[in-house]
Amino acid sequence: MRHLISWQLSALLFVAMAAGALDNSNQSSQSPSSPPADSATPPDTGAATTPPTTSTPSVTVTGKAPPLPKLAPDKFIECYGTYKSTDPERIDWVSLQICENELARDTRIVIDKCTNRDGQSAPAVAIQACTELLDRNLLEGHNRFYPFVNRAMAYYAQGDKPHALDDYNTAVKFAPKKAQPYFYRGVFYAQTDVAAAMRDFDTALSIDPKLVAALRQRAIISLGQKKFSGALADFSEALRLRPKTAALWSERGYVSLLQRDYESALKDEAEAIRRDPQLARAYFLRGAAYGDLGDSPSAVSDLVTAVKLDPSLDHYISSEGKTASIALPPL
Repeated sequence: MRHLISWQLSALLFVAMAAGALDNSNQSSQSPSSPPADSATPPDTGAATTPPTTSTPSVTVTGKAPPLPKLAPDKFIECYGTYKSTDPERIDWVSLQICENELARDTRIVIDKCTNRDGQSAPAVAIQACTELLDRNLLEGHNRFYPFVNRAMAYYAQGDKPHALDDYNTAVKFAPKKAQPYFYRGVFYAQTDVAAAMRDFDTALSIDPKLVAALRQRAIISLGQKKFSGALADFSEALRLRPKTAALWSERGYVSLLQRDYESALKDEAEAIRRDPQLARAYFLRGAAYGDLGDSPSAVSDLVTAVKLDPSLDHYISSEGKTASIALPPL
């Protein structure tokens, strides 16, 4: 979505803005981040549990991945077999407890790799770990949706969209009364099927009206469809739930800017800046609002600050003579 805003600037002011961008080219980028959804992370799981009756589809793991710890039942059977005795009085209970602790530790490692808790798991590793969790039936009931969702994310990262969608669909089947599987599938659909994405976000919010991430995603889709009232309503509700989130203030200001409600845009971007003085896009959008109101000095000041904080925003500014044009960056 592009929205051009033009106003007259003096040559000196615009040169000052450009110079500011060059002098701070090494600054780290800063852009509004989306409010996080509930993490697709399963609860702590210890040793082996009773396997549910639901079968798990077979999966071919692609790519090279380091070996993961052996999990139940193999390791537990081997471990228990080493220390058990037909005479209860001769059982090495200490060694058996150590064995069970090792099993719990290794299970935690595999869960962490599946959920990519440290952000370091390659997609192939996450797929392998999630498949191990599913094959060993370490999660029961609706909790099984966690590894399906995380494996779907890993498949998507590998560019394997069919397997990703299969896992998202399975996650929804395992937990039809949970909001998160619909949300994650909605994010997937948002790339190709907006109508399907909206259905999933609507369903997620009908289950959990406080799921801010779904409100935000639905608002962004509404914005792309130029349904400004819907976008404003969702951003406002998200802000009611999370008033301390600077990015949400800036994003609602973005909607007001597109509607040419510059006063509302200025207020929201100012609040975003107050809550996060490093939020470059808030300065950029406030500068755009100032520009359309004819306040060139304030516009230039904010745009200079925005580009200092995030040099990539300079790509959305162009000039010809004394006229500067701004293209609003997408959310």
